[in-house]
Amino acid sequence: MMYAGKQGKGRNDGSEKARNTKYVLKRLWSYLYFYKMKLVIAIFLTIVANVLSLVGPYLTGRTISAMEGGVDFKSVFFFAGLMIFFYLLSSLLSYLLAVAMTKISQSVVYKMRKDLFEKLNKVSISYFDKNQTGDIISKMSYDIDTINTSLANDVISIFTSIITVTISFVMMLIMSPILVLVFVFTIPISVIITRVLSKIVKKKYRIRNQKLGEMNGFAEEMITGQRTIQSYVQEDSVLVKFDEINEAAATASYEAGYYSTAVGPSVNFVSNLSVALVGVFGGILYFFGSIDIGKLASFTLYSRRFSGPINQMSNIIADIQSALAASERVFNVLDQPDEPKDIENALDYQNVNGNVEFKDVSFSYVENTPVLSKVSFKAPKGSVIAIVGPTGGGKTTLVNLLMRFYDVQEGDILIDDKPTRDLTRKSLRSAFSMVLQDTWIFHGTVFENIAYGNKDVSRIEVEEAAKKARIHSFIAHLPNGYDTILTDEGLNISKGQKQLLVIARAILSKTKMLILDEATSNVDTHTEVQIQKAMFALMENKTTFVIAHRLSTIQNADLILVINEGNIIEQGTHNELLEQKGFYNELYQSQFV
Repeated sequence: MMYAGKQGKGRNDGSEKARNTKYVLKRLWSYLYFYKMKLVIAIFLTIVANVLSLVGPYLTGRTISAMEGGVDFKSVFFFAGLMIFFYLLSSLLSYLLAVAMTKISQSVVYKMRKDLFEKLNKVSISYFDKNQTGDIISKMSYDIDTINTSLANDVISIFTSIITVTISFVMMLIMSPILVLVFVFTIPISVIITRVLSKIVKKKYRIRNQKLGEMNGFAEEMITGQRTIQSYVQEDSVLVKFDEINEAAATASYEAGYYSTAVGPSVNFVSNLSVALVGVFGGILYFFGSIDIGKLASFTLYSRRFSGPINQMSNIIADIQSALAASERVFNVLDQPDEPKDIENALDYQNVNGNVEFKDVSFSYVENTPVLSKVSFKAPKGSVIAIVGPTGGGKTTLVNLLMRFYDVQEGDILIDDKPTRDLTRKSLRSAFSMVLQDTWIFHGTVFENIAYGNKDVSRIEVEEAAKKARIHSFIAHLPNGYDTILTDEGLNISKGQKQLLVIARAILSKTKMLILDEATSNVDTHTEVQIQKAMFALMENKTTFVIAHRLSTIQNADLILVINEGNIIEQGTHNELLEQKGFYNELYQSQFV
């Protein structure tokens, strides 16, 4: 379970640098190329299906010519039958093509989603501190689904358009080079309209995707916090805020749709104009005997086929731009730097004793804004170190540094006389157990939740851990005991019971060092007593770091560190600190006011 600091999560403000179109297309192509054999088959099917389809206008012209000056039924039926056969075969190949592209797009999306999830497990914890959970989920679901839709439909449409335009143009040149001059006038108009509007559409879709991500992030936060919202009677204010965000998302979606919709009718008008001009000038040429009626019919059909893809390209441009904007957001995550690698020849931390020392440790999340300054203390093996102080004083930052979620910028943290930067992160973190203020229970059985992170543990071992955590009796009375399914976030059990389950999980891990982050802050006094008893069993023979607001829970600590504004201003035992009549004494006495 990743552990985030408390400096807060920032909403994605859209200021992240957008990738250019060429870069995005290159990245998308790398995913398609991964399935190059399937893509080659799809391209082959595209070519054959469209060539067969484009034989139709030629055969139509031959059929009409066979009826000019007297009907040649044999030729008419032959060409008509051949045309039907080609169209049927083309339709069958188009169906196979659609199936192939669906498989390719799903394969690409599967790999992209897998890469994205793997990346999220590799990035530094600071990424989660700075980005909203809902927005990250939006990238994995909505944005990748947008890419999937575009790959499944638009890629084939582009190939089809290229083939159709090329073959239609060649056939029109063969039949009447003069009539082709009509398109010298209409094509540039279509290109200009498409280029101008596409730039606007791409920008609008990028804004839309950002706004949708913000809305998803806000909705995720509010849904998760419904109990708090209702308890503080803040439903109305939340609705007002959601209305603002929802309206911004709706406006962005409308503007994106408005400009993308404007492309189709504009280009369609030019397309229809070109067909009309072909009809007018073709009629004139037929009148003067420069073209026969069959070729004119074929040319008209080919001109329609020639103009159609241009119009179709304008219609799918909205989907393409949306997919490019979605791709930018996904690739932005994939391009995030991984958590820094361990140094070369980093030590695999084994034979843990649990002696910890901070030596002049300084750290800041933001440059020139120190959170810790020259912090020094020792935590001997098996000792209990309590960390207290006002919110924002740097308590949780100590834990972040201890676990190397962040690295110290000055000074050293030593564990068993080894600098933590010289140890592999995996082995270092494996040496700790953690019980946090926000417990993490996932959708699964009670057994699976307690055994999480501990491979090949037996039912007996899990039950022993539960007994030490004083939760076995509760589990035994559940409908299916240890096989009872817990909902994700453990919403079908109380907070105290969740905390005891997490303590049982930590007991099972049998580590030498332990971190307790305000583990009793969300429970009532009676439950707190039960949790404290379980924690005493958990803390036995472990070097323990306790972050606590309730000072009554740390009176027996071997050393209490009082941190304020990044500095250890007092340290000692509970009684020693009370005798000093300083900051700790004020904190302690304030609990009884």
